[in-house]
Amino acid sequence: MAGNLIARSVHDLTAGAWFGGSLMGAIGLNGAAAEATNPAERTRLSSSGWMKWAPIQTAAFVSHLLADLAIAWENKERIAKQDGVARDTAIKTVVTVAGAAVTLYAGVLGKKVEKLADQGARGATEPSPEASEELKTAQQQLKMLQWAIPAFAGLVIILGAKHGEMQRPKNVFAGLKS
Repeated sequence: MAGNLIARSVHDLTAGAWFGGSLMGAIGLNGAAAEATNPAERTRLSSSGWMKWAPIQTAAFVSHLLADLAIAWENKERIAKQDGVARDTAIKTVVTVAGAAVTLYAGVLGKKVEKLADQGARGATEPSPEASEELKTAQQQLKMLQWAIPAFAGLVIILGAKHGEMQRPKNVFAGLKS
Protein backbone atom coordinates (compact mmCIF):
# COMPACT_ATOMS: atom_id res chain seq x y z
CA MET A 1 0.00 0.00 0.00
CA ALA A 2 1.51 3.28 -1.10
CA GLY A 3 0.93 6.35 0.99
CA ASN A 4 1.14 7.41 4.58
CA LEU A 5 -1.49 5.68 6.70
CA ILE A 6 -0.19 7.09 9.99
CA ALA A 7 -0.14 10.71 8.78
CA ARG A 8 -3.60 10.38 7.25
CA SER A 9 -4.98 8.82 10.43
CA VAL A 10 -3.45 11.50 12.64
CA HIS A 11 -4.72 14.17 10.24
CA ASP A 12 -8.31 12.90 10.36
CA LEU A 13 -8.37 12.07 14.08
CA THR A 14 -7.03 15.48 15.09
CA ALA A 15 -9.52 17.29 12.84
CA GLY A 16 -12.23 15.16 14.44
CA ALA A 17 -10.99 16.10 17.91
CA TRP A 18 -11.08 19.79 16.98
CA PHE A 19 -14.62 19.48 15.59
CA GLY A 20 -16.03 17.25 18.32
CA GLY A 21 -14.30 19.00 21.19
CA SER A 22 -15.40 22.45 20.13
CA LEU A 23 -18.98 21.35 19.46
CA MET A 24 -19.24 19.49 22.76
CA GLY A 25 -17.82 22.50 24.57
CA ALA A 26 -20.31 24.89 22.99
CA ILE A 27 -23.29 22.64 23.64
CA GLY A 28 -22.38 20.43 26.60
CA LEU A 29 -19.87 22.36 28.68
CA ASN A 30 -21.27 25.86 28.20
CA GLY A 31 -24.83 24.53 28.47
CA ALA A 32 -24.12 22.69 31.71
CA ALA A 33 -22.19 25.62 33.19
CA ALA A 34 -25.19 27.89 32.51
CA GLU A 35 -27.23 25.75 34.90
CA ALA A 36 -25.06 26.57 37.93
CA THR A 37 -27.10 28.38 40.56
CA ASN A 38 -24.36 30.89 41.42
CA PRO A 39 -23.88 33.35 38.52
CA ALA A 40 -20.12 33.63 39.25
CA GLU A 41 -19.80 29.84 38.99
CA ARG A 42 -21.22 29.82 35.45
CA THR A 43 -18.24 31.50 33.85
CA ARG A 44 -15.75 29.92 36.27
CA LEU A 45 -16.91 26.37 35.49
CA SER A 46 -16.99 26.94 31.76
CA SER A 47 -13.53 28.54 31.80
CA SER A 48 -12.17 25.67 33.90
CA GLY A 49 -13.48 23.09 31.45
CA TRP A 50 -12.10 24.92 28.42
CA MET A 51 -8.69 25.33 30.10
CA LYS A 52 -8.60 21.56 30.75
CA TRP A 53 -9.29 20.98 27.04
CA ALA A 54 -6.74 23.55 25.80
CA PRO A 55 -3.62 21.32 26.08
CA ILE A 56 -5.37 18.51 24.19
CA GLN A 57 -6.55 20.96 21.54
CA THR A 58 -3.04 22.39 21.20
CA ALA A 59 -1.54 18.92 20.82
CA ALA A 60 -4.20 18.11 18.21
CA PHE A 61 -3.37 21.26 16.22
CA VAL A 62 0.36 20.59 16.27
CA SER A 63 -0.18 16.95 15.29
CA HIS A 64 -2.61 17.97 12.56
CA LEU A 65 -0.15 20.43 11.04
CA LEU A 66 2.69 17.88 11.14
CA ALA A 67 0.44 15.30 9.50
CA ASP A 68 -0.54 17.88 6.86
CA LEU A 69 3.13 18.44 6.06
CA ALA A 70 3.80 14.70 5.80
CA ILE A 71 0.80 14.21 3.50
CA ALA A 72 1.80 17.16 1.32
CA TRP A 73 5.36 15.84 1.05
CA GLU A 74 4.07 12.40 0.07
CA ASN A 75 1.82 14.00 -2.57
CA LYS A 76 4.10 16.78 -3.83
CA GLU A 77 4.13 15.46 -7.41
CA ARG A 78 0.36 15.06 -7.48
CA ILE A 79 -0.07 18.55 -6.05
CA ALA A 80 2.10 19.92 -8.86
CA LYS A 81 0.61 17.87 -11.70
CA GLN A 82 -3.05 17.11 -10.98
CA ASP A 83 -5.46 19.86 -11.93
CA GLY A 84 -7.13 21.46 -8.90
CA VAL A 85 -5.04 19.80 -6.19
CA ALA A 86 -2.69 22.75 -5.59
CA ARG A 87 -5.65 25.15 -5.45
CA ASP A 88 -7.59 22.94 -3.03
CA THR A 89 -4.47 22.41 -0.91
CA ALA A 90 -4.03 26.18 -0.65
CA ILE A 91 -7.71 26.65 0.26
CA LYS A 92 -7.53 23.93 2.91
CA THR A 93 -4.36 25.49 4.33
CA VAL A 94 -5.99 28.92 4.58
CA VAL A 95 -9.12 27.46 6.23
CA THR A 96 -6.99 25.47 8.70
CA VAL A 97 -4.81 28.45 9.65
CA ALA A 98 -7.84 30.78 9.92
CA GLY A 99 -9.66 28.23 12.07
CA ALA A 100 -6.62 27.81 14.30
CA ALA A 101 -6.35 31.60 14.67
CA VAL A 102 -10.04 31.87 15.59
CA THR A 103 -9.63 29.04 18.10
CA LEU A 104 -6.58 30.75 19.62
CA TYR A 105 -8.45 34.06 19.84
CA ALA A 106 -11.35 32.29 21.57
CA GLY A 107 -8.84 30.98 24.10
CA VAL A 108 -7.59 34.51 24.75
CA LEU A 109 -11.18 35.68 25.25
CA GLY A 110 -11.83 32.69 27.51
CA LYS A 111 -8.92 33.71 29.75
CA LYS A 112 -10.40 37.21 29.94
CA VAL A 113 -13.81 35.77 30.94
CA GLU A 114 -12.10 33.56 33.53
CA LYS A 115 -10.34 36.61 35.01
CA LEU A 116 -13.67 38.47 35.25
CA ALA A 117 -15.73 35.46 36.42
CA ASP A 118 -16.52 37.02 39.81
CA GLN A 119 -18.83 39.49 38.01
CA GLY A 120 -21.23 36.63 37.30
CA ALA A 121 -23.16 35.87 34.15
CA ARG A 122 -26.35 34.33 32.83
CA GLY A 123 -24.25 31.70 31.06
CA ALA A 124 -20.80 31.02 29.69
CA THR A 125 -21.47 33.29 26.71
CA GLU A 126 -24.44 35.26 28.05
CA PRO A 127 -23.45 38.29 30.13
CA SER A 128 -25.49 39.63 32.99
CA PRO A 129 -26.83 43.19 32.69
CA GLU A 130 -24.52 44.26 35.54
CA ALA A 131 -21.35 42.94 33.87
CA SER A 132 -18.56 45.28 32.81
CA GLU A 133 -18.26 46.19 29.15
CA GLU A 134 -15.05 44.16 29.01
CA LEU A 135 -16.83 40.98 30.14
CA LYS A 136 -19.90 41.64 27.97
CA THR A 137 -17.76 42.16 24.88
CA ALA A 138 -15.68 39.02 25.50
CA GLN A 139 -18.79 36.89 26.09
CA GLN A 140 -20.58 38.25 23.04
CA GLN A 141 -17.57 37.46 20.87
CA LEU A 142 -17.30 33.98 22.37
CA LYS A 143 -20.98 33.40 21.66
CA MET A 144 -20.26 33.77 17.92
CA LEU A 145 -16.89 32.01 17.98
CA GLN A 146 -18.25 28.92 19.74
CA TRP A 147 -20.15 28.18 16.50
CA ALA A 148 -17.52 29.47 14.07
CA ILE A 149 -14.87 27.10 15.43
CA PRO A 150 -16.71 23.83 14.70
CA ALA A 151 -17.69 25.30 11.32
CA PHE A 152 -13.99 25.79 10.48
CA ALA A 153 -13.14 22.32 11.77
CA GLY A 154 -16.00 20.77 9.81
CA LEU A 155 -14.85 22.53 6.66
CA VAL A 156 -11.32 21.17 7.19
CA ILE A 157 -12.80 17.66 7.43
CA ILE A 158 -14.87 18.18 4.27
CA LEU A 159 -11.86 19.53 2.36
CA GLY A 160 -9.82 16.53 3.55
CA ALA A 161 -12.52 14.23 2.19
CA LYS A 162 -12.42 16.10 -1.09
CA HIS A 163 -8.66 15.56 -1.26
CA GLY A 164 -9.26 11.86 -0.68
CA GLU A 165 -11.76 11.75 -3.53
CA MET A 166 -9.28 13.51 -5.79
CA GLN A 167 -6.89 10.59 -5.24
CA ARG A 168 -9.20 8.02 -6.78
CA PRO A 169 -7.47 6.72 -9.92
CA LYS A 170 -10.20 7.95 -12.26
CA ASN A 171 -9.90 11.47 -10.80
CA VAL A 172 -6.10 11.44 -10.88
CA PHE A 173 -6.03 10.38 -14.55
CA ALA A 174 -8.72 12.90 -15.48
CA GLY A 175 -6.84 15.73 -13.75
CA LEU A 176 -3.26 15.09 -14.83
CA LYS A 177 -1.64 18.05 -16.54
CA SER A 178 0.29 17.37 -19.70
